[in-house]
Amino acid sequence: MGGALILSAIGISTLLWADLSNRFVWVVLVVTFLFGAIGWVDDYRKVIEKNSRGLPSRWKYFWQSVFGLGAAIFLYKTANNPIDTTLIIPMLKDASIPLGAGFMILAYLVIVGSSNAVNLTDGLDGLAIMPTVMVGGALGIFCYLSGNVKFAEYLLIPYVPGAGELIVFCGALIGAGLGFLWFNTYPAQVFMGDVGALALGAALGTIAVIVRQEIVLFIMGGVFVMETLSVVIQVASFKLTGRRVFRMAPIHHHFELKGWPEPRVIVRFWIITVVLVLIGLATLKLR
Repeated sequence: MGGALILSAIGISTLLWADLSNRFVWVVLVVTFLFGAIGWVDDYRKVIEKNSRGLPSRWKYFWQSVFGLGAAIFLYKTANNPIDTTLIIPMLKDASIPLGAGFMILAYLVIVGSSNAVNLTDGLDGLAIMPTVMVGGALGIFCYLSGNVKFAEYLLIPYVPGAGELIVFCGALIGAGLGFLWFNTYPAQVFMGDVGALALGAALGTIAVIVRQEIVLFIMGGVFVMETLSVVIQVASFKLTGRRVFRMAPIHHHFELKGWPEPRVIVRFWIITVVLVLIGLATLKLR
């Protein structure tokens, strides 16, 4: 349940320093803490009540869907111009797909998917928090650039008035994440739990939706994507053929069972994230 410390630091810092009249700040904050509440219930049942099941998966997914869809509908209803509901294709100058009401479906999938992806990655000491910090920092750059009309016009990215204020949230996420990593690094003294993983994943997804960089999030969060796909592939393969593709899923456990020491798995996944984040940032100019 150490993720509660991260959320407390993020919440206090954002409320102190961000412009509280900005709707994007409130959307991200509310989504973060609502998803954190789902994780809190799950962790509380496991840690305090000693209930190994925690919050049943169907209820966890139900409330994720309610909150994720609620955020998607709000962003759609408050969109000020067509670009706010358009899917941007990175690295292509004029490539975009108007989504209309379909924006709500995409936003829902990104927010809920990102939340669960980070949660699946949170299996080794420091494995999830450092990629979250790096991706959050990169998204903060996108927020600042998207919120500045001159930078947005120069870089050919969507101009989203008010998005620049989210850099305060992203900065708070970076600071809280690094402070947590001090105690979460191998061997960990404190663990994030679902309260942190579900919330931080949802925050990353929401920010990416706001600045219209869902595909870039997919690139930069490649480790999260890889972890999620490994679970999907493992389950599908076992149900269809009775065979396992990996020794264990998520994939970080596969490498552990192959003999990689835990610190090696963690640091190599961090290195992959650094490369993918740089690729994501490079899309700003590759147009």
